[in-house]
Order: sequence, then C-alpha cells, then structure tokens
Amino acid sequence: MSNQPMDRRDFVRSVGVGSLGALVSNALTANAAAPKPEKKWQPVSDRKIRVGIVGYGVCRFGAQFGFQDHPNVQVVAVSDLFADRREALAKACRCAKTYESLEVMARDPAIEAVFVATDAPSHARHCIEVLNHGKHVMCAVPAAFGSVEQAAQLVETVKKTGLKYMMAETSYYRADCHAMRTIYRAGGLGRIVYSEGEYYHHSTSQIGSYKDWRVGLPPLWYPTHSTAYYVGVTGKRFTSVSCQGFRGTAAKYQPGGNQYNNPFADEIALFQTSEGGASRMLMAHSTQGLVSETGRVFGERGWFDATGYHGAEKKLPDTERPPLPPNMPSGGHGGSHGQLTHEFISAILENRQPAVSIYEALAMTVSGIVAHQSALKGGESVKVPQFDPKA
Repeated sequence: MSNQPMDRRDFVRSVGVGSLGALVSNALTANAAAPKPEKKWQPVSDRKIRVGIVGYGVCRFGAQFGFQDHPNVQVVAVSDLFADRREALAKACRCAKTYESLEVMARDPAIEAVFVATDAPSHARHCIEVLNHGKHVMCAVPAAFGSVEQAAQLVETVKKTGLKYMMAETSYYRADCHAMRTIYRAGGLGRIVYSEGEYYHHSTSQIGSYKDWRVGLPPLWYPTHSTAYYVGVTGKRFTSVSCQGFRGTAAKYQPGGNQYNNPFADEIALFQTSEGGASRMLMAHSTQGLVSETGRVFGERGWFDATGYHGAEKKLPDTERPPLPPNMPSGGHGGSHGQLTHEFISAILENRQPAVSIYEALAMTVSGIVAHQSALKGGESVKVPQFDPKA
C-alpha cells in the first residue's frame, strides 16, 4: 500500500494496452467467426459468502475485483492501515464495518473469506494469517515475495488448514490466455514446443508503494503476468532456468539505490519445461513507452498468437470466457477481474479447488524468484523448486 495515489491516466495506460491486445486476440480466434448464442450465468447456490477485503493502495484493487457486486457475496468488513483509504474502501464496497489492520479483521468470526490486496512483500504473511484464522483467501500477485522459503510456508499452511487459496493472476483470464488453455485442453496445440510470456511496464515516474517496495524491485520477483502464458495454459511446470538481466541506468538500480541490491531493470528468462520444451518469460521496464501483457504458444499440433489459432484441429471448442452474473463487472486487465472473483466464489460454493490454486500460483511465482537468482549469477542454470503434491 502506498501513500501516493496513481494518476488515473497512468493506471488506465498501465492496463489498457494489454487489454486492447487481448480483445483483438479474442476477436480473431479461428472459432469466433460465427455468431453464437449469448451464454447466460447459471447460479449454483443462493448462499452469500461473507467476505472481508484488505488493501486500497495505488491501484485501488480492494474494490476493483467486484466482490461487492457478486450476487453470492456479502462484503461484511474492510481494512487498510490508513484511515482515509479505509473509509474510501468501505464506501466503494458499500460496507459499514472497518478494521484498522488485517490482523484484527482476521479474528472476526463473521468473515468466511478474505481478499488480500495489500503490498506484495506482505502477501504470503497476510494469507497465512487469514488461513490460520479459518478463512479462505484470494490474494493479489505475487503469491510470495522473493523467498522460496516463504512459498514453502504458504503451501504448508494451505495444506494444513484445507481451505481454499487462489491467486488473482489477471493474465490467466485474459481472453487470449483463456482461449489458449481451452484449445490446449482440447488437444488443438499438442505438446508445447516453445512459449513466450511478456510483461512490459515502462513508466516515466516511479509508481508509489508502501515502504517503497516497488523501488528497484527485481523484475522477475513480479513474474506471473508472463508465466501465466505457460503454466496457466498447460498446467505444466518449469523445471530449470537461465536468466539474463539488463542493468538499469536510473539511480534506483545503482549500488545502494534499492533495498534489494538489484541492478536489473529488465530480466529475460529461458525455462526448460516439464513437457521437454522451452519457454521465454520476461519482465521489462526499459522499453520506451511500452505497457503490455501478452504471450504466444507453439505446439506440435498448432500455435496461437495475437492473430488467433493456427493448426491441425478443425473442430475447435468454444473459447469464450464463462458468463458472469448480471451486474457483475468484468473489470480491468482485459476483463479478468470479474472472472477471477467469480471463480474464487464458485470454488467455495462448489467445494472444489479454484483454478489458480496454491500449486498453480507457486509454479508461476517461484520460477521468477529463482530466475532472478540465475541473473545474479550471470545466467547460470538453476533448478526450479516444485511444490505440487506429487513432488
């Protein structure tokens, strides 16, 4: 959470380019040519999940994911460390009860689930706190912050409590990524020979952040907008990585310029995958004027990029994203916000694992953490730790 609000135009710019690309990609998928009957949401329950929301910083994400508009949700409490933000979040979520901290809110027995939209360094700690108080949790990205040990603590807590954990990775529900995943599961791509995920975020000024956590942040400690374009498409894993870092010229990347001793403004990682293929994933700040989240996949039976699907499969599945409840906004990041919230709430109501479960979340996150380790070692190959149950 930051003390400085992001200029609205800067924030719209930071999500708009990728959103436009996703819309174009969806419009051009091969199976989207013929008009289809509009899908309608079918309720699975009339129960309302009692939700608490914490965090209303730079991007105002606490209210941006539409919990307050979902018919199966009652937002019963909100929290932020800053009183003005706390009150603004309560107003945005149409909620009367506020708490001065997540730690206090987590003790409220009326709350069943919590959306954690706090500063990235606190994500794992906050989620562990919520889970240990018997509540399901959806968390903003990344799942863990620069620490494989922190990731291990988080997964052990999820397993111990048996509660639902979901990471709100927006690329997962971008229209193009959803189409890739649907076609992959239908066999239209085959094994993935090569894939790419790219998160470009050039900014002319430093985005504010709580305790300056964004200043000089190792790029691939924030990897999931990119890594979702392999893990979120296939459900497979990265097994090893060699990463190159590009040294930034800004003062924050010079010795003593940031709290991470990080010299890199950009990191480009080449992963080996569990399918035997290769995957290039990057996070870049230096590319002038470019703000985009996108990816491509190339398989034995077909490939998918911004122009849609090209391949051997002629009977393609419907790649349209699931319908949302009436009056539920699709939200930002290419219309992914509403999809993520709906998936999390549906998983609780249906008593199943959410799509971006703890295992998918850590596969997307930890790979970036060790990629940065590789970059610091000049591109040395590093094994990616595995957290799946069978591992």
